[in-house]
Amino acid sequence: MRCAGIDVGGGGIRVLVHDGDRKVRSGEDVPAPRGERGLDLDRLAARLSTLLTRAAPVFDRVAIGMTGLPDLVPDPGELVRGLRGRVPVGTVVLAGDSVTTHVGALGGRPGVVVAAGTGAVALGTDLERTWSRADGWGILLGDHGGGAWVGREGLQAALRAHDGRRGGSSTLSSHLTARFGSVSALEHRVYAASAADAATVLAGFAPDVAAAARSGDVVARRIWQEAGTHLGRAAVAAAAPGLARRLSWGGGLFSVGETVLGPMRAEVLRRMPETEFATPEGGSVEGALTLALTPPIPHPPHLYVFDGPAGA
Repeated sequence: MRCAGIDVGGGGIRVLVHDGDRKVRSGEDVPAPRGERGLDLDRLAARLSTLLTRAAPVFDRVAIGMTGLPDLVPDPGELVRGLRGRVPVGTVVLAGDSVTTHVGALGGRPGVVVAAGTGAVALGTDLERTWSRADGWGILLGDHGGGAWVGREGLQAALRAHDGRRGGSSTLSSHLTARFGSVSALEHRVYAASAADAATVLAGFAPDVAAAARSGDVVARRIWQEAGTHLGRAAVAAAAPGLARRLSWGGGLFSVGETVLGPMRAEVLRRMPETEFATPEGGSVEGALTLALTPPIPHPPHLYVFDGPAGA
């Protein structure tokens, strides 16, 4: 059986194909296409079909973890129809990327997983009856501690230094100039973009905040401390009563390592000292492939199954 797992995130698309004993990875570091009303599902289907057919011509099962599902995807079936119109594929599973990140990180075990890339969300579940989400409300309403939040905090500190206001960081101001060229160019990039594209621009500054923190910048280090604290609070909020006190994480934000993991762990232990921390077994794309290879979770939220024969 030929299966594929796909992760559609704010920072790009990842594909993992399982074909017998062979696994093939592909992807692109380009954000998912967006239209006036959120994700452009037809253009996304075209890009996914291109990535899939690089590995194989026909698929029995495909599972896709998507940012914005279900809140910003009013008709998930539109993506499935667009995909099937371009490549022969049987059953398609669509899930929120918080679900695929959870499955990838804990390998199907119950617990809480914090997913943080451009945005941030915590999901506590046993993949059966308990489903508890905290945050994941987008950069305008939430996503505290995510990449866009970190980038925005860093840029605000840079602009305070640019203005000569208290609480600024000249180091971050230098990073702003190096990345965007000027304050005016930054303003144009942020305010001329849609909310989703602006979040991507803001998240793109998070690595600069990490670099400044590593160089000893006090303001940057405080931002990461606060980011980890926010993520820890979301994890605690998602830990529903009776759920195993097991915590893992996933997403590109955690590439900075202990800079954010340390304060996240500290906040969780402060409020749930019995927590077991589990190093992630895999990421969202591995979780998506697991969903493609195994029977679907019974009646979960944030997951849709579109059945079809192999090569349909």
